[in-house]
Amino acid sequence: MAEAVLGVDIGTSSSKGVLVDLGGRVLASVTRQHAVSRPRPGHVEMDAAVWWDELVSLSRELLAGGDAEVLAVGVSGMGPCVLLTDEAGAPLRPAILYGVDTRSTRQIAELTERYGDEAIRARGGSSLSTQAAGAKIAWVAEEEPEVFARARRLFMPSSWLVWGLTGAYVLDQHSASQCTPLYDIAAETWYRPWADDICPDLELPPLRWSGEVAGTVSAGAARETGLPEGIPVITGTIDAWAEAVSVGAHGVGDLMLMYGTTMFLVNTVAETVTSPSLWGTVGALPGTRCLAGGMATSGAITAWLRDLFGEVDYPELVKAAACSPPGANGLLMLPYFAGERTPVMDPHARGVIAGLTLSHDRGDLYRAALEAIGYGVRHNIETIEAAGGDVRRIVAVGGGTQGDLWTQIVTDITGREQVVPTQTIGASYGGALLAAQAVRPAVRGVSIEAWNPVREVLRPQPTAAYADLYPRYLELYTSTRDLSHVLAALQQR
Repeated sequence: MAEAVLGVDIGTSSSKGVLVDLGGRVLASVTRQHAVSRPRPGHVEMDAAVWWDELVSLSRELLAGGDAEVLAVGVSGMGPCVLLTDEAGAPLRPAILYGVDTRSTRQIAELTERYGDEAIRARGGSSLSTQAAGAKIAWVAEEEPEVFARARRLFMPSSWLVWGLTGAYVLDQHSASQCTPLYDIAAETWYRPWADDICPDLELPPLRWSGEVAGTVSAGAARETGLPEGIPVITGTIDAWAEAVSVGAHGVGDLMLMYGTTMFLVNTVAETVTSPSLWGTVGALPGTRCLAGGMATSGAITAWLRDLFGEVDYPELVKAAACSPPGANGLLMLPYFAGERTPVMDPHARGVIAGLTLSHDRGDLYRAALEAIGYGVRHNIETIEAAGGDVRRIVAVGGGTQGDLWTQIVTDITGREQVVPTQTIGASYGGALLAAQAVRPAVRGVSIEAWNPVREVLRPQPTAAYADLYPRYLELYTSTRDLSHVLAALQQR
């Protein structure tokens, strides 16, 4: 019977589980699809019961064969999210998701005015934005005071799974560093003056590093999940940082590019770097610092188009897009369909499709969406480098790497090579690696290349259309911004 570890990741549109042996070989993988709730424009939520139910379902299916001895569990999840519970851990409302939820714009403005943008960025590494969990806690305090009066604990998807498996109330350092303005990035701890001002009755969780053991599987959790009682569970982290672990993209100069429902970029830097249009955070591993960016939509747009086209299979859409030339026959899209996070930091931005004619087909539209995401990636990379980031190697990961067209388009638009590893399953695999390292010291000395060797290196093919359209892409946002804000206000009403 093989010794193995189990990794589970709770994502925006699906949860994934993997069973991995101690040499990095994936023995089994399972996915569960789910949907977020959008009760109002700008509000994106999810019931935490979904997270636990899917963990149970994934675990039971992965262990059904009975041919592996599970030694430890690794967890991760989307974030930063805000799940508030009472002192017994009972959720008081659905979890508020990360930067795709834009409800806290007024609290962002009020807290920035109260503490000062420079002071916030110096203390926590980032300016306040829709990504900041602290501002969303303030939103609950102001908009749902009856809920907030009962709130005692704060969870995110990974820490919620840890709580359910072990009963341990903990949060990893990286996730805490995205709870701006509640965290002190230099001291690597909660910043009590501002935490006591915003949420004085909230018992903020003790902090640990992602790969540290949080606790062991309880008897009750073992009965539900089928996992062995008493095996270790690591603290875990936010999915993008677990993805970086999964492909070894956490050395200085590495940039992890995550292709998912949203697009995420994580650049590991030698020391703390801050920027008003990016997020400065601690990394998943002790002593690391990151400069990160994230687009509010990427795969979400391709899924939206697929639904509009009548749920056509993705391979058919990719084939149609491949028949459209670079530049999508004169279409240019802004991918701001849920506002935009970095680098424009504009929750009121909106999607734009410019140049449409009656002769355009779904292949042109699908290609324009892939190209728009590529332009957004280039914009973020250029902003990272201008802010003092260090991009020497780009490593691609996530479900969007399975087809060649999207990744090649991004490579061509950015003009930069992308390393694509053998395993791009993502955060669940990174959680499994951290779990294996926690229980088997020998695994800590194994290079990521042994676990997950490089599959291919994508090299850019210079394309005149992209060189011409990229500055037009930047201009399209500035020229339509005011109108988009007017339309966003109408949508909010």
